[in-house]
Amino acid sequence: MPCVQCGGTVAPDGRCWDCGAAQPDHRAHLETAVPGAVGVADRGRRDVNADAMALAAAGPWTIGVVCDGVSMAPRADRAARVAADTAAAVLAARLPAGVLPETALDEAAARAGRAVAALATSVRSAPACTYVAGVAGPDGLWASWIGDSRAYRLPGEGPGTALTEDDVGEHDAIAARLGAGAGDPEPRCRSLRPGCGGRLLLCTDGLWRYLPDPGPLRAAMPGGSPLDDARALVGRALDAGGADNVTALLVRMPPPR
Repeated sequence: MPCVQCGGTVAPDGRCWDCGAAQPDHRAHLETAVPGAVGVADRGRRDVNADAMALAAAGPWTIGVVCDGVSMAPRADRAARVAADTAAAVLAARLPAGVLPETALDEAAARAGRAVAALATSVRSAPACTYVAGVAGPDGLWASWIGDSRAYRLPGEGPGTALTEDDVGEHDAIAARLGAGAGDPEPRCRSLRPGCGGRLLLCTDGLWRYLPDPGPLRAAMPGGSPLDDARALVGRALDAGGADNVTALLVRMPPPR
């Protein structure tokens, strides 16, 4: 499709090669799935969808990564996509090889950080994003994060749990991110050996600012198929205003062995 502003050629990142205008329908609504995981993303009321998600199934492992481009940084959407794809590829390669999940998650965050930093053309033109990754396997689940994208455990029975703690400073400013000038990534990691099955939710602040607690998140899901539940979560955020990009990624947590 030609550029909506000047009729020029649209680049893969959704901006015009000629005038640089963002295309309003580029990546407006995305849905993806692999065995054991689904993801839904919507641009909300923003012109550009700077959220990104990546899913993978590798042996007994189900992998999900969600990244949110920092809006004040240039090419935030590209940063998020590069980080999500890089981290998912590392996890899909390392976990089936027997690497400890904590080690694989650290390696994935480090590789994603280097990939985003490589996008910078100068100190003043450095793309950046937040990051959360989750993996589920036969012995439990693990979540790793940098910034304010979140992970929640939503069990089939009993109360849910927030697995992440936002990396924010004064006035809720993001205190940690991936990108040039952010230093070496220092992800935090949390693991659980749940006593029942359920779902691991990875999401951006476009969802959790409307539904910050596990209880309302569970209540917003109709309990149908995983894709229906992910659509319902995104739909709740959009109905509440959809002021930001919204992403919900659900990973199935198998019952304990």
